[in-house]
Amino acid sequence: MSWDIKITKNSNTNLNNTDFSSLGFGKTFTDHMFIADHYDGEWRDCRIVPFGDLELHPATFALHYGQSIFEGMKAERSSDDRILLFRPDANAERFRLSAERLAMPIVPDDLFIQSITELIKVDAGWVPKGIANTSLYIRPFLFGTDPILGVKIGDHYKYVVIIGPVGAYYPEPVNVLIQEKYVRAFPGGTGAAKFSGNYSATLLPVKEAKEQGCNQILWTDGFEHKYFQEIGTMNIFFQIGNTLLTPSLEEGTILHGVTRDSILKLAKDKGLKAVERKITVQEFLEAYENKTLQDMFGAGTAAVVNPIEGFVYHGKQYNLDFMNREVSKLMKAEIEGIKSGAIPDPHNWVMVVE
Repeated sequence: MSWDIKITKNSNTNLNNTDFSSLGFGKTFTDHMFIADHYDGEWRDCRIVPFGDLELHPATFALHYGQSIFEGMKAERSSDDRILLFRPDANAERFRLSAERLAMPIVPDDLFIQSITELIKVDAGWVPKGIANTSLYIRPFLFGTDPILGVKIGDHYKYVVIIGPVGAYYPEPVNVLIQEKYVRAFPGGTGAAKFSGNYSATLLPVKEAKEQGCNQILWTDGFEHKYFQEIGTMNIFFQIGNTLLTPSLEEGTILHGVTRDSILKLAKDKGLKAVERKITVQEFLEAYENKTLQDMFGAGTAAVVNPIEGFVYHGKQYNLDFMNREVSKLMKAEIEGIKSGAIPDPHNWVMVVE
């Protein structure tokens, strides 16, 4: 289905005032945004308008009860000047699943993808070209807008897409704290959804982790703090011996990472043994001590593939400078090569924005 999207152009542009050589992450936005409203059971008034503030009622449901989800994606510009999206169908599926978990109306896959591609076409000049570690970041989000103070399934929702050029999310390898005080997700909770509350609840723990010299937290389960979950901004991978390991998704506590799934498929393409299963803190520490830990890295849309340089456990710092990191280097090169059109795309993951 093709959706009727009304376009109102911005008469002013900040494009010429933007320094693409010194981009941060999530600080710069393009000239336009997409908005659609849901009421009476349908998505209505699909529009691309000048980027600006949203006007909200003080009793807006999402502000009081947190009914809000989002996605994260990137567009890359190839050497032959094509604009490429990486696996937008996978993000559309995860957006649907997140909406269902938060009792919100789903955004149909065709609307999700068309809203993004049409917005990129309008602001195509903002897609970086020829500058290392830059891309166009895409942030679709959905939230409840009923003006009522009462916890119930609402009737009104707003779907918005904003985009902007970004640099690297983690410019350097990260140091992580193995968390045993706070909990990110329990089975039956919202850990598998890209739910805004999952992230705000980590702010205090991350603040405390930074006081211990760590960039992020490596979360463990809430029952025994025995099994690894994820980093929160990334899924986690370990190479122990000749096996690439990542925690399984079966308990519903871990985000279904698109980059995570891509790495598992690419690893098998390369003949690597890749396994999804429960991973204990104890077996990880033993692998560290006996030097069978060969690689450790995070994976996500914003970070792509980012090496873990060390970790803190029970107040002690452990460094990982002994590892060869061949797998993480290979996976990073493969994913970035496919996303940018520099190498073949064996799984037909890349979509060209015509």
